[in-house]
Amino acid sequence: MALESGCESIAYTYNEPTVFYEYAIETMKLARKNSIKNVWVSNGYINEKPLKHLIEYLDGINVDLKFFNEENYRKVTRGSLKSVLRTIKFLGESSVWLELTNLIIPGYNDDESQIREMIDWISRELGKNTVIHFSRFFPMYKMQDSEVTPIQTLKKAHDIASEKLKFVYVGNIGPNKHDNTYCPKCGALLIERIGFDVVQNNIVGGKCKFCGEKIPGVWG
Repeated sequence: MALESGCESIAYTYNEPTVFYEYAIETMKLARKNSIKNVWVSNGYINEKPLKHLIEYLDGINVDLKFFNEENYRKVTRGSLKSVLRTIKFLGESSVWLELTNLIIPGYNDDESQIREMIDWISRELGKNTVIHFSRFFPMYKMQDSEVTPIQTLKKAHDIASEKLKFVYVGNIGPNKHDNTYCPKCGALLIERIGFDVVQNNIVGGKCKFCGEKIPGVWG
């Protein structure tokens, strides 16, 4: 179906792809043989041995860094921040394209000091070109004790991250300028997005069309 529809990549997500690890690997092998890229959306909670095998067939991954606080990781997800950071750092040192997402939940991880600590770690361990997406939280299912994330909180997180990182995005708030990609050198609008649609793309040969600055990423 991917070949028939002309898909350039397959995303493995909803639910966590490590849950269907073996099935995903077999599919990824077939995709790689047919020049289709493989992308994971993951919580980053995986042991090193299967991770090493995974990246043989993986082109890109978005890791959901849920909290930058060990206590909240244990309390809310029953996971471990230390384990997720280990995975992220391993991926950052590999050839796999890495992006991070932080869902900001009021009362849990919206504290500015925690956001700064997270951004400091990302900048130091992964580099200033690391992509991070801040997402708006909506209460539902088993987590209805928090309110919808205020847009101002997301914009503040964007401003904090932009002090040290070049590519910072804000999602789940509808069309906004922080959905777009801008050249870190000349400031020109490179990729304009509305929802899942790309309205314009001014990256040519992996570079800014206006000033020639090289833009990190995976380009066709």
